[in-house]
Amino acid sequence: MKDLECQTVFFKNKPRIIGNYSIVGPKEGKGSLKNYFDYIMKDDMFGEKTYEKAERKMVEQAVMGAVYNANITPKELNLFMSGDLLNQIVTSSFAARSFDVPYVGLFGACSTMAESLAIGACMVNAGYFNNIACATASHFSTAERQFRYPLELGNQRPPTSQWTVTGAGCCILSGKGNGPIVTSATFGKVTDWGINDVNNMGSVMAPSCASTMIAHFKDTNTTPDDYDLIVTGDLGKLGSEILIDLMEDHGYKLGINYNDCGQVIYNGKQSVLMGGSGCGCSASVLNSYILNKVRAGEYKKVLFIATGALLSSTSTQQGDTIPGIAHAVVIEHFEEKIINTSKKTKGRK
Repeated sequence: MKDLECQTVFFKNKPRIIGNYSIVGPKEGKGSLKNYFDYIMKDDMFGEKTYEKAERKMVEQAVMGAVYNANITPKELNLFMSGDLLNQIVTSSFAARSFDVPYVGLFGACSTMAESLAIGACMVNAGYFNNIACATASHFSTAERQFRYPLELGNQRPPTSQWTVTGAGCCILSGKGNGPIVTSATFGKVTDWGINDVNNMGSVMAPSCASTMIAHFKDTNTTPDDYDLIVTGDLGKLGSEILIDLMEDHGYKLGINYNDCGQVIYNGKQSVLMGGSGCGCSASVLNSYILNKVRAGEYKKVLFIATGALLSSTSTQQGDTIPGIAHAVVIEHFEEKIINTSKKTKGRK
């Protein structure tokens, strides 16, 4: 029986990621990871009349791309789990209309990719579902005008702000087949250090990330040195520096194997201030660069911690502080077995 004081769940039945897909906007497509994304949009509208419809279309394509790369059919999906940043998670819920499968809508803000993977792995490990699509997305133009200011104002961005990533990612979790294995998940606690600045998300999320990371190390009896890569969701430059200090205060030194999705998705020449943010930040990096390296065996064991700021435009206008949350999953390399694919014609791109 699981220790009731433990925040970590261990998966004996080895849920594995049999397919994944990433799609990003043109700005992200010019960043440092441009060679790893499955699809780069030519423009932010993505052939739609509104940015909101474009974001919805990104989720639909990410799911279908992951299904294709998993070498299964849409009818073989048993569950679709997704969330996003928009009110009532309409991006995910409206995208779910395109798939004739049960749907679970999630909201963990920018932690949603890890949240969906953690919950999905629990369900696959228990044998309730066999193939689960775990997805999320964000769009710069939809998030900015919902949480901050109308785009037309062209407000100056303060130094602590980050750039919301236009991107989406999807994993297919399964109890069968080949793929990187999700071996454990650590569910985080909500933390609030009294910050109410909507342009300083790194400072909001760093304490929750430290809380989850410390709980994970204690529950699993590991240290930072036990991982080839420790990657946080989208703390950006400032948030990552705060996290490093917080972890050192608790006796954990993050070394060269630590990085942040918000710091790596763009290159140094792009004007993004503290780096990337948004649900699509960690989702697109995980489902491109990271899983590519795990499949190749370059990373044997990865600790992926997506972080989120739990706010709404209403709460911040009323002067409320901003809580943070972080969830973690461990993804490990697998020894791929040769399987008979004679009945399938569609393989991973």
